[in-house]
Order: sequence, then structure tokens, then C-alpha cells
Amino acid sequence: MRAGTLPAARWTTPLALAVLLALLVALVMSGQWPGLHGNPASASKGLVGIAPTEIERIAIRSGAESVALWRGPNGWAMEGVDDAAPAELAAHIETALKFLNISEASREISAAELRSESFAAFGLDPPAEVAVIETAAAVAATVNFGTPNPAGTSHYIRLAGAPTVYLMPRHVGEEWRLLFDMARRLQDRAGSAAANRSTALLLPISMAQVWAIEIVTGGKLTRFERDPAGNWFRHLGQHTHGLGGNAHIADPAQARIIDAVFSGFDPAVAEAHVAPGDAAHLARYGLALPTMIVLFYARDSSTVLARLEFGAPADRLDRYARLAPGGAIVTVAEFEPKRLTELLKTVGAGS
Repeated sequence: MRAGTLPAARWTTPLALAVLLALLVALVMSGQWPGLHGNPASASKGLVGIAPTEIERIAIRSGAESVALWRGPNGWAMEGVDDAAPAELAAHIETALKFLNISEASREISAAELRSESFAAFGLDPPAEVAVIETAAAVAATVNFGTPNPAGTSHYIRLAGAPTVYLMPRHVGEEWRLLFDMARRLQDRAGSAAANRSTALLLPISMAQVWAIEIVTGGKLTRFERDPAGNWFRHLGQHTHGLGGNAHIADPAQARIIDAVFSGFDPAVAEAHVAPGDAAHLARYGLALPTMIVLFYARDSSTVLARLEFGAPADRLDRYARLAPGGAIVTVAEFEPKRLTELLKTVGAGS
């Protein structure tokens, strides 16, 4: 028997190798195994089933304020602003839409569980923010954003016309609040620049959306964060956070000092446009090696929202600055970086 199996082995082995080679060639050419070409893609499990690429207009309202964004041939733009939306705003638009498309609810509260006063308890009567999302053909969804749950880990959200209330991960609601804030400030900056031609809001986001700040100066980095209640503290050391516990609670007295300094960024303006932010001008105005770098972060994110760099003094009262990486060189009041230097000394981080 053993002798009879040898001829079979001689031809089955090359055949198996040939079949395997054919499969590998098909995989390289198509990117998937043969026979899977007709399998449909998995359906979205998020609140809004429409793909982000199909959304062409977004209107967001919070209180008496509103912004409208639309997808044009050259990318996203905002009503009331002539230029195309900055790349960072466009990126947050896509992220906000993606979160609604892919994020699953941790809980669905059905109509049977709701009472007339439930919507107010969830911050949905009235909602904190409303986003109307449209395709080219119709309104895809009207999303009402409510308050966080008691644990602060999720937000209550409801789709207009549906009785169900969804408990969604906190980052979904936070991203839409951040998007609204950035769009509103861009709108304000455009209006200010049109009225004054020389001054505009310095930062693209308000401090309400900032939950961590890093200041780099003199070769040292100092990090500030908010505790779960939103109060500021200086972050010290490397450690891990235990489950179910808050590792940091801000000192009330120091929190007020830090907040007073950081709140000054909300009305801060670029006083004059000086030059484009190319390499030659950066060196000329002391921004090739900035004297101070300030990094702003959103909640639950390690991605920098804004990077503000301070350069050489323009004169006794002003200093050169820019928003990196692509911002133009502007002048700001000297007290803007000075109050940060004084803060570092106050909390024991300055020289």
C-alpha cells in the first residue's frame, strides 16, 4: 500500500500548490478572498444610518445662536463666511458625522419608560443643541442633544419624531458641541475682521471646550487639566487612574487663579496681521524657535485642538505670535504671554 501512494503524492502536492498560488493571486488583485465579492457591507449601527459622505448641509442651533455648514465643490463652507472652512473645522465636521453613523447607544429608553417630565430631566426640553442633517434630497435626521447622565460618561440624545431616548457615549455629544463652538467662533472672527480689518479672535475654540492645556517654555512642560467637575489644577507626575475613582480633585483656591488666567483667552484678539507664516518670516519674528508654546486639548482627546506660539517682542506692548502649523504671523498684546508666565510662577512651575 505504501508503494501505491507514492505516485498520488507526486501529483497532488503540485496541484495543491497551484491552487494555493491561484488563491494568493486573487487575494492580491482583489483585496479579498474569491467568493466574497457579492457580500454586502455591514449596516451602520449608529443613530444616523446615512453615510457621512452623503450629508451636504448641517444646521446647528444652541439657544439663540445658530450656524449653518454646507458641502461645496471645494469642501465644507459656512454660511456668512466667504472662504472655505479651515481644515481643522472640516475635520471636526467629518468626525461629528462619523460618530453619529457608527457609535452605538449604551441604552435605549423606550416610550413605555418615559413620562411627560422625562424630556426635561434629560435636558431635552428644550435640548441643549439641535443638529439638522440634510442630504441633497431631504432632511436625514434632526438630532436633539441633552445633558450628561449622572455619572458623566454619556449624553441623552433623541431623534426628532421618535419617542426613544438614547444614552450615547460622551464623546459623541462633546464632538458636536466642539464643532458648534468652532463654527460659531469662526463666524465671530469673520464678522470682527470685516468690521475692524485688524482684529479677530485669536483662538478657534472657546475655553469651555478646552479640558487640558500644556505650556512649554524655558525647556520645561507644564500641564493643566480639569477635574471631573470642570475645575482646573496643575497636573503632576505619571500615574494610572483607578476604576471608579477620581484621581484628581482641584484645589478651589488654585482653580480660581488658573481659571482667571485661562478665561482671558476667550476674548483675546490678534491685533494686527504681520506676515505669512513661511520659514523666512518665522525666523525674522522669533517664531522659528518660539519663546512659549501653548497646546490646547478637548475632553477625552489627545489630539491638539490649537497650538499657539509666541515669538519675539514687537515693541514694548506687543509680541509676535501665530497659530501653528499654518497660521499667519500676528501681533498680540504683551500681557497675553505675560499672564501665563506669572501663572507658572504662582503654581510653582516657573523659574
